Amino acid sequence: MTASAIMSLGVRAMFANYTGLQTAGHNIANAGVDGYSRQQVELQTAIGQFSGAGYIGKGVDVASVTRLYDQFLSREAMTSRSQSQYDSARLDRLQQLESVFAGGDDGIGQATGALLNAMVDLASRPQDMAARTVVLGRAAELASRFSTASSQLDDIQQGVTQDLRASVTRVNELARQLAGVNDRIAASQGGGQPPNDLLDLRDRLLSELSGYVQVTTIAADDGTLGVFIGGGQRLVLGGQAAQLAVGTDPYDARRSAVAILDTAGPQPLSSALLGAGSIGGLLRFQDDDLVQARTLLGQLGAALAGSVNAQQALGLDLRVPPGSGAPLFAIGAPQAQPAASNARVSPGGAFVSNVTLTVTDPRQLQASEYTLAQSGGAWQLTRLSDGFAQTVVDGSVVDGFRIDLGAPPPAATDRYLLQPVTYAANSMARVLDDPRGIAAASPVTATAASANTGTAAIAALTVVSPSVDPTQTATIAFTSGTGNYNWELRDRVSNALLGSGSGTWSAGQPIALNGFELRLSGVPAAGDAFTVAQTAVPSASNGNALALVALRDAALVGRVPDGSGGLAGGLDLTDAWAQAMADIGVRTQGALSASQISTQVADSAKQALSNRTGVNLDEEAARLMQFQQGYQAAAKVLQVAQTLFDTLLEAAK
Repeated sequence: MTASAIMSLGVRAMFANYTGLQTAGHNIANAGVDGYSRQQVELQTAIGQFSGAGYIGKGVDVASVTRLYDQFLSREAMTSRSQSQYDSARLDRLQQLESVFAGGDDGIGQATGALLNAMVDLASRPQDMAARTVVLGRAAELASRFSTASSQLDDIQQGVTQDLRASVTRVNELARQLAGVNDRIAASQGGGQPPNDLLDLRDRLLSELSGYVQVTTIAADDGTLGVFIGGGQRLVLGGQAAQLAVGTDPYDARRSAVAILDTAGPQPLSSALLGAGSIGGLLRFQDDDLVQARTLLGQLGAALAGSVNAQQALGLDLRVPPGSGAPLFAIGAPQAQPAASNARVSPGGAFVSNVTLTVTDPRQLQASEYTLAQSGGAWQLTRLSDGFAQTVVDGSVVDGFRIDLGAPPPAATDRYLLQPVTYAANSMARVLDDPRGIAAASPVTATAASANTGTAAIAALTVVSPSVDPTQTATIAFTSGTGNYNWELRDRVSNALLGSGSGTWSAGQPIALNGFELRLSGVPAAGDAFTVAQTAVPSASNGNALALVALRDAALVGRVPDGSGGLAGGLDLTDAWAQAMADIGVRTQGALSASQISTQVADSAKQALSNRTGVNLDEEAARLMQFQQGYQAAAKVLQVAQTLFDTLLEAAK
């Protein structure tokens, strides 16, 4: 072997160890960089040279500098990060929502109880203006708490929209950066060696992107990576990046929607389509949790306001002459939101037909929204809270509201989102300002005949229908001790007979006539009689105030038809508010548990990836010493080769 061959061996060895020193130093320098993958030098033995004595080695070659990369662990880390950010984004908003549905002195439940307790004082002193003023004050406070809670929900919605816009802006920037990195990676492919730092940069961008949207990737032959979201929508392909945009919901302009822009126009991306990621979590909260909160609040507000106003209308106020009570509360009207794609008179003009809703019984309103669309040539109404669907026609009454399809009726392709209670609490307010307008008096009063011999006494007289006619006097005369009775209706002035009949009374059951219900305690005897006639002195009557007090324990919220013409189920106001708080609380606790679990999974996946691909400073320090010693030994080989070369030159003189 000549001196030049030995020198070549030394040079190769020095280059290999110098490359190792550079790589170890690069690893140490990037040890604190998130997402950096440790690099290592791949060495291979140089092919030996044949001689008569065999093959003589020619040293070592640097084959490549590779990075430690684990495709499975990287994909697992991205997927778990997406789920963690999804759960975290939803949890943050649910915790804000939970503060709206608060108990204690500042809650809606306490204000509801305060109003009904003020009604108790009113029933004790129906002519007292101070008691009436307190009722109005409690009513104003209750309405204010409903509208404030609704405003807080609006603020939360605005926060969701702002976060969606910020997130989409960042996603678009990441997509542009990924496209640029793809171009640089493709351009470097001609060198035949992997651009490790560019690949790490791409992985870091993908990891950050996966926090916003769940992504899937497909590698191309040129080294680029296709990035897809929303069930296959292209976000990045080669050097081209698509863009996301935040717009308004196609039904409700107060809500936000996310779409991906392509040549065919905006393609909407729902939370179900997006899957995990913080954007999906925000959309899930907006479209599910926040809607449920609005409908629970609206259902309670509509049931309370509607029931109080209805009972007000059945009584007499203190005006001269007395009149039926004016509404105490105003509430937001039910809304039918047409889809943006519905038929219009002209582009951007009014809709050809508008569906309208009217509340018929606030006690039957449900905490839900509905979709209305044609199916099989008929209009199908779907309750979104449970998916229950039924066929409806113009004028159908469902869940306490009537649907009017309008004229002309909607087109077959039109769709509507029906919101009977969603925004009911937004404009809730006390609209009665005059204390005299509170209808504490009942238009009719019941009396027992002085000659009665049974133990029956008047327990309650309640007006239950606007059809009550104070100009008619009702007489109930019992004909037996077993509850059989005859009744008559006579004109109060002329005493003319207007109607008669018979019935059977049983304990606990009311006697219903002329729009009122008479309840008795004890047992009537044959010959006992009771009269229901126009109230003589309305200022001294508390009949309707007692009926208002009874609303406290009545099932006013969420009642359903029992199949026999009546209503069953339902909750009183206190239980309804408690159930609403429990619903939001359960959602929050469920989201908290899911977030804790997914965060732990994401941290574990990230740690597993770091253990596999991260930099260990102790190992790198050991490699530095190894390559340093190798470099020194290679330098010694060069020194020996130089000495031999000098000796040969001297011998040749």
